[in-house]
Amino acid sequence: MRYFGGCDAGSTYTKCVIVDEKGKIAASVTSRSRVNPVLSAQAALDDAIAQVPGLKGPKDLAYLIGTGYGRNKVPFADENISEISCHAMGVHVANPEVKAIIDIGGQDVKGIAVDKDGTVLNFAMNDKCSAGTGRFFETMAHAFEMELPEFSKLSLKARNVIPITAQCTVFAESEVISLAGEGKPMDEIAAGIELSVAKRCFVMAKKAGAGDSLALTGGCAKNEGLRQAIERVLNLKVVELPIDPQLMGALGAAEYARQKSLASPNSRTVQAREAAKC
Repeated sequence: MRYFGGCDAGSTYTKCVIVDEKGKIAASVTSRSRVNPVLSAQAALDDAIAQVPGLKGPKDLAYLIGTGYGRNKVPFADENISEISCHAMGVHVANPEVKAIIDIGGQDVKGIAVDKDGTVLNFAMNDKCSAGTGRFFETMAHAFEMELPEFSKLSLKARNVIPITAQCTVFAESEVISLAGEGKPMDEIAAGIELSVAKRCFVMAKKAGAGDSLALTGGCAKNEGLRQAIERVLNLKVVELPIDPQLMGALGAAEYARQKSLASPNSRTVQAREAAKC
């Protein structure tokens, strides 16, 4: 059995997925990224490989693709592919019916339109400001003196929404602190935060030409308050993926690795076997 790997070296989390020849997930890992992306990718790869009997290291993979913020730093990678393409392919593998994605990463927000074969039809991204990204939510949770999982559920209790007008993360944090100091309900402030991010996602989705079948990817896809806010703003039901949405980039990279290796007889596993015969 040959195995194929995808490593998504993100700015906040590093994810690794290993699939077999049929595309079935054999291992998956999500770990906090370190300052050095090489060390982050190496640690995630080692943890994933340890889950697959018979694999001893990255060189035992038939093909490995790096993606994400630090994709050029993934050790032993045969090539790297944009996270936009990998998220599209990952979602296609998870649910071929989904034709649009909003990916909320640690540093950017992307809207992606997906073709019927999992390739990218169009995309739009906001990478000049951290507002609406994973870093933004971490800052907001810190302002609320909460952990992210707790913060993501806070807005679900709100009866009203207090709008957050600041677009910059720093100014938004100051605005939130001021509102809390005025005694405004915390859940209603949180609802305002979720709504402001949902509106940014709406803009990215429309720029990308996203249709009605929409899924969320990235760690922020697990934010229930944000998901509901996006559904209200876009007036549609977000499709729930059967696989962890934070793994979509790594899964897409692994699937690309599988396709490329099976289509070519020159994968590193075949080369190693031929060399062993000499």
